Amino acid sequence: MAKQTVAEQLVETLVRSGVRRLYGVVGDSLNPVVDAVRRTKNIDWVQVRHEETAAFAAGAEAQLTGVLAACAGSCGPGNLHLINGLYDAHRSMAPVLALASHIPSAEIGTSYFQETHPERLFVECSHYCELISNRRQMPRVLQTAIQHAIGRGGVSVVALPGDIAAEQVPEQAEEHALVTARPMVRPSETQIDQLAEMVDQARRITLFCGGGVAGSHDEVMEFAQRVKAPVGHALRGKEFIQYDNPFDVGMSGLLGYGAAYEATHECDLLMLLGTDFPYNAFLPDDVRIVQVDVRAEHLGRRSKLDLGVWGDVGETLRCLTPRVKEKNNRRFLDRMLKKHVEALEGKVHAYTRKVERHTPIHPEYAAYVLDEEAADDAVFTVDTGMCNVWAARYLTPNGKRRVIGSFRHGSMANALPQAIGAQFLDRGRQVVSMSGDGGFTMLMGDFLTLVQYDLPVKVILFNNSSLGMVELEMMVGGLPAFGTGYRNPDFAALAEAVGVHATRVEKPKELRKALRGALRHRGPALVDIVTDPNALSIPPKIKAEMVTGFALSAGKMVLDGGVGRMAQLARSNLRNVPRP
Repeated sequence: MAKQTVAEQLVETLVRSGVRRLYGVVGDSLNPVVDAVRRTKNIDWVQVRHEETAAFAAGAEAQLTGVLAACAGSCGPGNLHLINGLYDAHRSMAPVLALASHIPSAEIGTSYFQETHPERLFVECSHYCELISNRRQMPRVLQTAIQHAIGRGGVSVVALPGDIAAEQVPEQAEEHALVTARPMVRPSETQIDQLAEMVDQARRITLFCGGGVAGSHDEVMEFAQRVKAPVGHALRGKEFIQYDNPFDVGMSGLLGYGAAYEATHECDLLMLLGTDFPYNAFLPDDVRIVQVDVRAEHLGRRSKLDLGVWGDVGETLRCLTPRVKEKNNRRFLDRMLKKHVEALEGKVHAYTRKVERHTPIHPEYAAYVLDEEAADDAVFTVDTGMCNVWAARYLTPNGKRRVIGSFRHGSMANALPQAIGAQFLDRGRQVVSMSGDGGFTMLMGDFLTLVQYDLPVKVILFNNSSLGMVELEMMVGGLPAFGTGYRNPDFAALAEAVGVHATRVEKPKELRKALRGALRHRGPALVDIVTDPNALSIPPKIKAEMVTGFALSAGKMVLDGGVGRMAQLARSNLRNVPRP
């Protein structure tokens, strides 16, 4: 019986940990691992055109499943390309194992061809990053890396020289038990009692929810009903909490809409549930604040807390709700619901007024039609920039749809690579990449990956021939727009040249038919929508300090932002308000 190599041992361990694909680009030091994948059942090598795509794809897969995903890059420049996608996965708490293959072990430290030091380079975007310099290290180092990625939620990096990967494992190689499921974190009884006391003392409570409420929709709704609290959300919380929510008051922050800002500032107890909301300028500084988070390091780093609770949101609320007294006064809740409707009513005309004659096409209208035509269980991947705005305001969550983006790292070019990972996970599920022309062209080479693997991803391209978000930032800073314009080709013609179903849309009346045709097409498809470059967005509340740095939405040249079906949902909730 042939002896096992270190590369084969590594691949078998990945399979046991739940990895079903290894995304990357083949080459030199990585070849022993790729060959081991070729000869191993239950795992596939996915050949992308750029390693950054590999890391984004693995991160998207991990976000959708919670299961470990993996990517790889060859020595030096190859694995260095992984870094941006790994930053995104790490900040999204996606469990990803990255294999950074390395130069021959005897040459490390000699400025050898393509030499870098991956064990140093990836430290900031990982929980664990180590170099295997001896074949006897491999089982334990890999196990430790996997446990860090899964247990802490984020990236682990293993650097492996190609010559060591090709070596045979020791005679007494060990097979380690792997833990691949995370436990629920329950707060202490003391913290639950403190929190219950604060809730009972408060007269006006607002809940503000982030991505950490995933899986806890029912618990949040039950608690909101018990204490009569309006429920706002950050962008990452939208897909998990906005649907079937009679307490919804919209979203706060730079992409915000509705009455979430007022609700968080006019309460006397603000409960931050599973959110590491980065824009503290949108948070109040004169109300009592409680934060509940499964990551203790998130507690209190955005605002001054009166109580920090270390625990899973669902588990915390299951313990808390029976202990608090039910509140009967709905005046604060009903007032916020009415403000929410009023805030949205003036926005809906942006996609209904003269849209049949408006060219270039309103991007709001394009997003609105896409929301109507897309499947009820579609996965949307969203480019950073103005596509974030249209997704935040027009995609309607329902408990089955998913929305993935670079919401915390803020990278360009994330949508197409993330769509690749999402589609490999389930070829039968509709995956829609909402791409901006800037992001799409940055990693456009991996559009060919859709063709190579016949992945039925639908690329909906919002083509305004500019970096719209950057232009807005320049306006906020009092600068003229410079270096933001693109001379774009006919993207539909490019797509057709490589055998992809494609349509270019320049007139609004042609939009619905084009989207419907692309979404129903069995293979990959692209819709190139020529959109209005002057369509910008403004949040409901603006202060000077909110627009420094990532200055999103205080431009003077602003079209009414529109809010899709959110206005309809708000009116529906308002009908449930008891009449005096």
